[in-house]
Amino acid sequence: MTNNKSIPIYQRVKLYILELINDEAWQKEQRLPSEHELVKILSTSRMTINRALRELANEGYINRVAGVGSFAAEAKPASHPLEIRNIAEEIVSRGHTHSCKVIKISEARATPEVAIQFSIAPGSRLFHSQVLHFESDTAIQFEDRFVLPTFAPDYLTIDFDKTTTNKYLLKVAPSIEKVEQIIAADQPRDEISKLLKLSKHEPSLTLTRKTWVNNTVVTFSRLYHPAFNFQFSSSYKP
Repeated sequence: MTNNKSIPIYQRVKLYILELINDEAWQKEQRLPSEHELVKILSTSRMTINRALRELANEGYINRVAGVGSFAAEAKPASHPLEIRNIAEEIVSRGHTHSCKVIKISEARATPEVAIQFSIAPGSRLFHSQVLHFESDTAIQFEDRFVLPTFAPDYLTIDFDKTTTNKYLLKVAPSIEKVEQIIAADQPRDEISKLLKLSKHEPSLTLTRKTWVNNTVVTFSRLYHPAFNFQFSSSYKP
């Protein structure tokens, strides 16, 4: 454990545990030393160890099971919040398998709420698709997407069991002029909660996205993710 005195002891304990997890000294789902054992190993108080473990659990790095112990957690799936990426490629890049289930794909009439997003009249014609994405058999994203028919006239004929809507639409318009995205904790409809296997009152982490081509909104989407098993992450140079 680092001896840097400028870092609080409980933070040093957290860094020590994270370093061992990242170095795979402790494999995923392997039981970590108990609080009592960590007190002896690190020569610090049980209160400090308890705080470090509690914060690591809240941050998703470990799982704590009452009466059993603490375990290194499987890393949460993560998506970049500022880029439009193919979810299938993201999942494969994490070493997992992507699959999906098309829940719905049809022509629809714009509700007042959706019409506002496209700046069109309520009742206007749109294409509507709903796709459930899986990461290694775990439901990770429910995609609810509206598409302007003049932008992608063949949309309803595409087999989205074999390709993603994102990949297809980027082929239609490889150069997107503008993207607007909002990320928020949300309480999804019951049918979405069931598809994502969320417990009662469990929120989703929802990304709402609009894209523009030729100064026109061409897609409006809501992407729902299990809030306790998903995160958005990015890195940049200011």
